[in-house]
Amino acid sequence: MSRLAESLLRALGLLLLLGAFGFAATKAPDRTLESLIQRWAPPPSEFIDLNGQLLHLRDQGPSADKLPIVLIHGTSSSLHTWEGWVKELSKTRRVISFDLPGFGLTGPAISGDYSADAYVKTVHALLDHLQLERVVLGGNSLGGEIAWMVAAAAPERVAGLILVDAGGYAFTPESVPLGFALARLPGLGVLSEYALPRSVIERSVKNVYGDPSKVSPELVERYYEITLRAGNREALRQRINQMVLGDQAGRIKSLRLPTLILWGAKDRLIPPSNGQAFARDIAGSHLVSFPDLGHVPQEEDPLTSLAPVQEFLTTLKP
Repeated sequence: MSRLAESLLRALGLLLLLGAFGFAATKAPDRTLESLIQRWAPPPSEFIDLNGQLLHLRDQGPSADKLPIVLIHGTSSSLHTWEGWVKELSKTRRVISFDLPGFGLTGPAISGDYSADAYVKTVHALLDHLQLERVVLGGNSLGGEIAWMVAAAAPERVAGLILVDAGGYAFTPESVPLGFALARLPGLGVLSEYALPRSVIERSVKNVYGDPSKVSPELVERYYEITLRAGNREALRQRINQMVLGDQAGRIKSLRLPTLILWGAKDRLIPPSNGQAFARDIAGSHLVSFPDLGHVPQEEDPLTSLAPVQEFLTTLKP
C-alpha cells in the first residue's frame, strides 16, 4: 500500500472516529408524548380526537364570549408562542390555541399531508368540533397563511383577521433558521432525526428574533424538547418538501373583512415588504410595524405586540 493510500485511510479513520464521538455527543432520540406532558402540557392543556388526529389544545377565558379568538402558530413552533398574549386576552376573552399537526405536542399528521390546504381543513374541523360559528383568527408565519386561507374559504365564519409576519406571498429570505436549512438537505435532514445538537435549536430561535439576547436558555429548552416529540423531525422535513411559496397569493385580494397586519421590521425570514403587500391587497386593512422586533413579535415582546390587537378587537362586533 502506498504512503498516500495509508495517509488517506488514516485520515478517513480519524474522521469516522471524530464523527462517532460527535454523533454520540449530539444523539437525541425521540421522546414520547407521555414524557413531555407534565412539563409542557399542564392544565388547561387538553388533547382531543379531531377526526382521528390527536390535537393538543388550550381553551381559556370566559366560555360565554360570543366572538372567541383562535390563534395559530408557525412552522416548528407550538401554542406556547402565544402564552404572553393569552395571559392578557383570556382575562376578558375566550382564547383558543392549539398545536398544528406535525408540530408541538400534537405530533405527526395521520394523513402525512402538510400542505396549507390540509391545515385549513384542520382549522375548519376544529371550529366544528368546538361548535364555533364565528371567530377572530390570528396567525404567525405559516399560521397567518392558514388564517387568511380559512377566511377566504369561509368568510362567514371569520369576523376579523390578525396576521403576524404571515406567509402568503413568494419571498426570498434574508436569512433562514439553521434547523430549516438542515431539514431541506436529504442526508442531513435524515441524520437530524437521530442527532440534534441543542446549538442548532438555539441558533434557529435566535435567527427569528430581532434581539437575539432575548432568547433565554429556558426558551431554547422548550423548543428543543418539543422538537424531539416523536415524529416531529420527520414531519418538518415533509412540511418543507411539500411547501410551495406564494401558490395561493392570488386569493389574498378577495379578502373583505377587518384585518390587522403586524410585522417585525427586523424579520429576516419573511421580509417586511410582504406585510406591505398584505396591506395593499386587503382593502381597509391596517399595518403596524415594530422597529425592534423580528419574525415572532408575539413571543419576543408580547405586551408591545398585543397593544394594537386589543384596540383592533374593540372594533369587531359578534
